[in-house]
Amino acid sequence: MKILAFIRPATEREARILSELAVKSEAYWGYDEEYMEKFKEKYRVTEEYIKNSPVFVLEDKNKILGFYGLLFEKDEVNLEFFYIDADYIGKGYGRMLWGHLVDYCKEKGIKSFTFVTSPEAKGFYIKMGAEYLGEVESLVKKGRIIPGLIYYVK
Repeated sequence: MKILAFIRPATEREARILSELAVKSEAYWGYDEEYMEKFKEKYRVTEEYIKNSPVFVLEDKNKILGFYGLLFEKDEVNLEFFYIDADYIGKGYGRMLWGHLVDYCKEKGIKSFTFVTSPEAKGFYIKMGAEYLGEVESLVKKGRIIPGLIYYVK
């Protein structure tokens, strides 16, 4: 399948759509309802976040298929969001969005960024060149251990 999607900056009015996409994408891994309710609270995309942070959406035929967002804290850059609509996982859209993320970082002089992910998605990020840093406790569920990663922009 040929990908015809394009990537553009998110708009503040898309906050709800992006939040819903993140939830649908996370639910792809089969988490229970309690986990997903807490996830909705913790990883809600706000208009303020979009206004103050670089957030980009991958769109095809007026449908948002994925997005990412960075967060700048002190001297660190964190990949706060990186989600593909669950119906489009495994079709090359994640690779496309990752390529844009790396190009954006190069353009802005960002040398590295850190992030956490689900254990199920770790393999994708390792394939993209991220390096495993170790385990951290999830912000969503106490006692849940998840991978922490870093990507060095080359």
